[in-house]
Amino acid sequence: MKLSKLDRRRRIQKRIRKVVSGTPSTPRLSVFRSNKEIYAQIIDDLNGVTLAAVSSKAKDIAGSKGTKVEIAGKVGESIAKVALDKGITNVAFDRSGFLYHGRVKSLADGARKGGLKF
Repeated sequence: MKLSKLDRRRRIQKRIRKVVSGTPSTPRLSVFRSNKEIYAQIIDDLNGVTLAAVSSKAKDIAGSKGTKVEIAGKVGESIAKVALDKGITNVAFDRSGFLYHGRVKSLADGARKGGLKF
């Protein structure tokens, strides 16, 4: 029996989520990648609260030109800026079952460049 791509990603996602969880001191930076857009959220799992969220649909990012990988980097820098404004410096990176490659890696590098530590 061959798993579908979504089933495979969900299985990997569960395996990652066992280890990575967000606390008030070190929230979780969760990434979701669709075919067109990319989304990033900073989540405190203990309180069940989303502390910050940025996507490639945001007005300042959506108007910019570039490849999807370059836009993902801008989303990473933007989420880092929002996080630093709220006093968050350390996060646990959650790739949500996506391979750490391409847009997901670009977002992570952009967040590091913006000042987040993980």
